[in-house]
Amino acid sequence: MACSRGAHMSSPPRPSLNALRAFEMVARKGTFGEAADALSVTHGAISRHIRTLEDVLGVVLLTRNAHGTKLTPEGARLAAGLSRAFNLIQQSIDEVRPQPLELSCSASIMMHWLLPRLAGLHSNFPTMELGLRTGHGPIDFVQDGVSVAIRLESIAPPPGIAPIPLANEWIGAICSPDYLKASGVQQVSDLSGKKLLATKTRPHAWKEWYSALQMTMPAPPELEYFEHFYLLIQAAKVGLGFACVPRMLVQAELESGALVAPFGCVEGPEKLVLWISPNARARADTADLVKWIVEEMAAE
Repeated sequence: MACSRGAHMSSPPRPSLNALRAFEMVARKGTFGEAADALSVTHGAISRHIRTLEDVLGVVLLTRNAHGTKLTPEGARLAAGLSRAFNLIQQSIDEVRPQPLELSCSASIMMHWLLPRLAGLHSNFPTMELGLRTGHGPIDFVQDGVSVAIRLESIAPPPGIAPIPLANEWIGAICSPDYLKASGVQQVSDLSGKKLLATKTRPHAWKEWYSALQMTMPAPPELEYFEHFYLLIQAAKVGLGFACVPRMLVQAELESGALVAPFGCVEGPEKLVLWISPNARARADTADLVKWIVEEMAAE
């Protein structure tokens, strides 16, 4: 009997999402056993899902042999589509799910200041997930995925970001104890003609140090440059010369005696500040991280 215009034909049954997920995992892993382990279900559950899916679709999706499974042409097409679909679902979930915090700072601050204190942070906040990345310049919070950044105040912050003051930077001339003894340096004027080391990331450090001492730097000496502060500090430790560095990067070495600062440290022109991403500002773990950094810097 013909159907009337207003009647609806019954829709074919839809495969369950669990069955589709089971089939996609078998296609990816190659065996029922590996798929069952990946989905934390039994081997029998995977077998039932595949059988039900084939019954609903009315096609054979895979064949089994002694070495595992083999997709039929129909199974291969379905597996490719499902793989794209499940990847898209996961990407959509990741976009809305809060990600672990990402803290950005220079490689030197990370190596000499942050990493030695990281165990303390984890002890205070054991559930905090924190990713670390190095950087010392401008940031696009959206593109870079950074939550919190430690930067010099002299670097322009992203639009709309109000920097949080952290600390004034103290700087000093440092070297190894043996090098100081061999050099005969006893006062600042004795540095003239001595081997001075510098970093390309802070080429004017020596001039800034002399200015902080309210002294005029002698005729520009021939400086030996290193790419980063951590390389510069290591060069000073092995006795290659005098280096001018922020005290926070060598505090441990000064306390242990591995390095000495014969003229102490003085307050330099640079200041450290904190930038917070707008997307991370309202998170409780961000507040905990920021409070911890501010307190550790104050103690320093």
